[in-house]
Amino acid sequence: MIGRLAGTLLEKNPPQVLLDVHGVGYEIDVPMSTFYNLPAGGEKVTLLTHFAVREDGHFLYGFATEAERFAFRQLLKISGIGARTALSVLSGLSVNDLAQAIARQEVGRLVKVPGIGKKTAERLLLELKGKLAEALPTAALAVEDSQHDILNALLALGYNDREAAAAMKPLPAGISTSEGIRQALKLLSKA
Repeated sequence: MIGRLAGTLLEKNPPQVLLDVHGVGYEIDVPMSTFYNLPAGGEKVTLLTHFAVREDGHFLYGFATEAERFAFRQLLKISGIGARTALSVLSGLSVNDLAQAIARQEVGRLVKVPGIGKKTAERLLLELKGKLAEALPTAALAVEDSQHDILNALLALGYNDREAAAAMKPLPAGISTSEGIRQALKLLSKA
């Protein structure tokens, strides 16, 4: 029903934002991956949305990308996964990371997400197998082995997913594992 909203960002109170669209204020729940990429208050913003009607109210969920919204909708199709849990998954893992965890059947990555236990993680892996990878562009999902190794090395050194992802962002594609780890650690030491 409401697929996209464009307006002025009035408030940011994680995980909710208030978006003014021609004088109407929409309260929108967003995953933290979207929240972190929002501009400052008073700036223009466009969000793709998912509108849900339940007995206890009408709810809007917003996403920066179509991939996030698609993943959210796929998560909602799983029995026992509600909107809050789906937002939690997308807040703890990027869509690429989620697709990779599913493709590689990595329960360990999913159980790191708050609110996801081992049984829920196993159900996610089973029910999403093949669904995210087929629907999302393969270029977005193709992470070279060296990048996967760099990420695992940073996680093993005690950095969290967000810190590791931030350190890997400026790395050039095709960088070797050892050079990537060296440059990522250099960036993390400056932060």
